[in-house]
Amino acid sequence: MATQEQAADRPVARPRRSTSDWLRLVFGVLLVGGFAWWLITQAVEEPERFVEVTLIGFTNGQVYALVALGYTLVYGIIELINFAHGDNFMLATFQTQSMVRDGSFQIPLLFGTIAIPLGTQVTVDDSTAQKIYSLTLVLLLTMIFCATINVAIERIGYKPLRNQPRLAPLITAIGFSFILQGIGLAWKGPGPVPITDVLPQGDMIEIGDIAYTWKAFIVLCITVPVLIGLTYMVRNTKPGKAMRATAQDRDASAMMGINVDRTISFTFALGGALAGAGGVVYMLYVGTSTFQLGFRLGLFAFTAAVLGGIGNLSGAVLGGLILGLVAGYNDGFGDARWTTTIVFSVLILILVFRPSGLLGERTPEGQ
Repeated sequence: MATQEQAADRPVARPRRSTSDWLRLVFGVLLVGGFAWWLITQAVEEPERFVEVTLIGFTNGQVYALVALGYTLVYGIIELINFAHGDNFMLATFQTQSMVRDGSFQIPLLFGTIAIPLGTQVTVDDSTAQKIYSLTLVLLLTMIFCATINVAIERIGYKPLRNQPRLAPLITAIGFSFILQGIGLAWKGPGPVPITDVLPQGDMIEIGDIAYTWKAFIVLCITVPVLIGLTYMVRNTKPGKAMRATAQDRDASAMMGINVDRTISFTFALGGALAGAGGVVYMLYVGTSTFQLGFRLGLFAFTAAVLGGIGNLSGAVLGGLILGLVAGYNDGFGDARWTTTIVFSVLILILVFRPSGLLGERTPEGQ
């Protein structure tokens, strides 16, 4: 017994860092320090411009966060990177354009498009009541539209491969990504897809040369309730508890009476709804889309999920905001042509220095 107590009290030796570990640490510190010094320099030289760029990056980061949450939800429950998620987001922007400009909910098919008139056509000059009606219906129906697409993808492509090697569903996800991209191309064509101005123009708050626009404020008003609602649902509702249990142990969850298939489908529906919300927010804020948008922004959002910690809901939000700020600072003070390169450099660096992400890897049961 005494021997066991002595063994328990004995300090555990920590593994020594290798030379390569120290070199990576030094390189990482120098890199972060150099970036911080550059930001401080810009803030001192152009303080008002720095605040303005920060607000723009923060707003863009909210869109990245919404899409990144869809990636991290699916990964947390079945450990699959759903690469079709970004293209689902692209279809959400197209649906938003259809409802706002044409006033109809559209369903793209092989032989054409089914349009259901809803009277949601709206411009910036319409009454407040019309705007509220239109934007509420646009948000709800677009979320349902994308949730349905995600569930269909899961049922058709992922469920039969659930017990197969991971390469099979990964390739399937890439295949679905190209399918959705082709649907978008056939639906709206190869050119830009613009939307009429809906949100109020001008500045909500203006202090000197620092301005916070109405567009950015409305994006915040849409994004924050969605994030709060998602957090509450995962932590406190019965479907959320089923998600957490399924993520922890599928077999044990099934033995306890949880319908695992239904729970996984619900998770995909939730991820699709977040893509829909992100598409609406993006389209109202940016005002244009293309059929290739999903690939680029989807990879941005995936990078945000990895940066925060894939499988971690809070990490996805944090990663999205950080990535939005990094891209915003480069666009505002650097060269916008390098933004994509910098974003993927961040992905490579985070995989090298901290593969689990900033907040570590936690699946939904840890939320």
